[in-house]
Amino acid sequence: MPARVVGLSLAFVWASAAMAIEDRADNDPSEPDEDGTIAWKLTATHLHETALRSAFDLNLRGNEGANTFWIGHYQRGTEFRQTRAGYERQLEIPIGRIIASAQLATHGFAGGSITAELGKGAAFALAGWGRTNLKTYYNLNFDPNDSILLGAGWRAAKDTVVTLYQLHDDRLDTGQRVTHLVLRTKPDRRTRWTVDLFHKRGHSTDVDDAGERQLFRGTGLAVAYDFDRYFVKAAWDPKVNFTNSDMLRLAGGLRF
Repeated sequence: MPARVVGLSLAFVWASAAMAIEDRADNDPSEPDEDGTIAWKLTATHLHETALRSAFDLNLRGNEGANTFWIGHYQRGTEFRQTRAGYERQLEIPIGRIIASAQLATHGFAGGSITAELGKGAAFALAGWGRTNLKTYYNLNFDPNDSILLGAGWRAAKDTVVTLYQLHDDRLDTGQRVTHLVLRTKPDRRTRWTVDLFHKRGHSTDVDDAGERQLFRGTGLAVAYDFDRYFVKAAWDPKVNFTNSDMLRLAGGLRF
């Protein structure tokens, strides 16, 4: 599976406290408390693959003003373990915002990102670019993050946003492209829904005995539901990380 590539990216995304490194399609809506204390989010994720042993990931994330930071650990039995830590800061600009972030992980991984949002009206644009040092990393967001991102969004109402964007590899010559259609809506004060329908097409990063890369394609879906402090998420990702493995991802946690 490809190395995690989150680093230097320019992306126009909607969200408060956008999570550019952790998951481009999952910009977290949690906000710091009005009294200035840190808003924490704890997420536990079970990842079941058809071609690999099941894995577990635990992530703790905090928001404080313009700052976001996190620490996480991924473990697949005794086969692979990795601990990561990251930091993100937002800067408001007249036409939107800029978000800079960085992440380090064991196995020598290092990456960073710079994100931006343009457009404060109903419509906004999306664009981006990403890089890392390509060291070993388990890619938890399943997109080709060494990539360019292009797209657009629409704020249909105060609490409803629709975003359509595509990420495509611009570094490893795989032709990998993942297109996301994301709906976020908050029907009332206590609940929130996030639906991400995505389609992928591209070649593996690995080369077979004939010197060729296998072509993969598939359509997946992720659905998240928030109720007060608690949340759950389920995602089906066929050909995860452009391999012959399919993945079911189940997550849950709380904010405090």
